[in-house]
Amino acid sequence: MTRITADISVSLDGFVTGPDPGPANGMGDGGDALHFWAFSDDPDDQRILREGTARSGAVVLGRRLFDVVDGPDGWDDRVGYGAREATRPAFVVVTGSVPESVRLADLDWTFVTTGLPDAVAAARERAEAASATGAEDLDVVLMGGGATVGSAFDAGLVDELILHLAPVVLGSGTPLFTGGTPRSLRQRRVVTTPNATHLTYDIG
Repeated sequence: MTRITADISVSLDGFVTGPDPGPANGMGDGGDALHFWAFSDDPDDQRILREGTARSGAVVLGRRLFDVVDGPDGWDDRVGYGAREATRPAFVVVTGSVPESVRLADLDWTFVTTGLPDAVAAARERAEAASATGAEDLDVVLMGGGATVGSAFDAGLVDELILHLAPVVLGSGTPLFTGGTPRSLRQRRVVTTPNATHLTYDIG
């Protein structure tokens, strides 16, 4: 069965970017440290990354994150979804308007202008179609940014939450959680490396 998984790196003080993020500074000041684990040679970090990319049937992201990854300093043939894995699932972008052009035109982009629930539904259709061609079920992965993941969590759209807790304090930036209804989660897995603590929670 296709699950909706929110998968995001976060600082010890709860930020998913550093201060002053933007198209030319996607992770904000100091925010690159959140993703050191994804480029490390640690075998557990590499395994976590491979597992995450392998299960991704479709990926949801917000417009601001799309502008970063599609910008001139964004993804390329060496670094893309899944860091060095650079895999190519279907991508669904939640946006107020469709961009006039796309630099990464060889990737499979769908732009949804009718809100996050519709974007998740479109991504589920893509993931289920991809699952039908393989041997295992694939998931919808919400990769960010923080507002997209937080909104999906608050709206009850997420089945599983995976946090990569980086050993860094950013002080400010884009927070992952900004309020919402209190909720208890079931912790399913903890994997600790020198670069991150990888936490998996089921959301009931």
